[in-house]
Amino acid sequence: MLTGKTTLIAHLGFPTEAFKAPMIYNPWFERQGIDALVVPMGIRAQDYPQALDTLSRMTNLRGALVTMPHKVTTLGLVREASTAARIAGASNALLRRGDGSWYAEQFDGIGFTRGLRRKGRTVQDQSVLVVGCGGVGSAIAAAIAAEAPARLDLFDSSGAAADALRQRLLQFYPQLDVRCGSNDPAGHGIVVNATPLGMKEDDPLPFDVQRIAPGAFIGEVVMKNEYTPLLRAARGRGCDVQLGVDMLFEMIPAYLEFFGFGTASPDDLRAVARIQY
Repeated sequence: MLTGKTTLIAHLGFPTEAFKAPMIYNPWFERQGIDALVVPMGIRAQDYPQALDTLSRMTNLRGALVTMPHKVTTLGLVREASTAARIAGASNALLRRGDGSWYAEQFDGIGFTRGLRRKGRTVQDQSVLVVGCGGVGSAIAAAIAAEAPARLDLFDSSGAAADALRQRLLQFYPQLDVRCGSNDPAGHGIVVNATPLGMKEDDPLPFDVQRIAPGAFIGEVVMKNEYTPLLRAARGRGCDVQLGVDMLFEMIPAYLEFFGFGTASPDDLRAVARIQY
């Protein structure tokens, strides 16, 4: 029930139809007796700067979840940002300060690597391929770099985006073996699809699944469908996989702490979630 004391968390992106977070946070708030609500807000890219400025003036807004296509743009619109956000070149969480300024944080990478660990996988000494170097791909690459992989390969349809991410990574991890230019998954122990490919059933696959080693681990960021065409194909190859929603459930405890709402386990969150596919 909404009250005059309800704390709002905006969920900013466009389009909003695939948003899953409100169906996880809001049941959790209800179960815990927390007077807060996550509200999806569809904002087109050209309107985002003005909209973010307007939202900063809302005194009952604690912060925001930020998703496509605003994660990269957000960093240029805030006064402060965490180290993780600056390495990633993108933000997916905003905390509204008392003076109306924004503090930007980044949890995509943390969600992904925590999910790996929960499934018994480690990044250290692994060869990793990240396909897609936008906001979420950059965040995942940053989190992977922090865990000392043997090698990190980056690929994006925009070569400039991949190279820019490589340069940012090397600023903080100068000893990292990081390369650009190929989306060939052969020889990689961990392969990540960080592109939007998979949002539609007729999307092409982001890389050649037949080139994946059967023992590889395939991670997905697309959340519209639980098992995307890529994950179905990877399972057919005998690969272990991580769903896009797995990353979401691993991120949410960090978000809750960031917004001052305590924490939760992924299993607790799954128990109350109202996600449908």
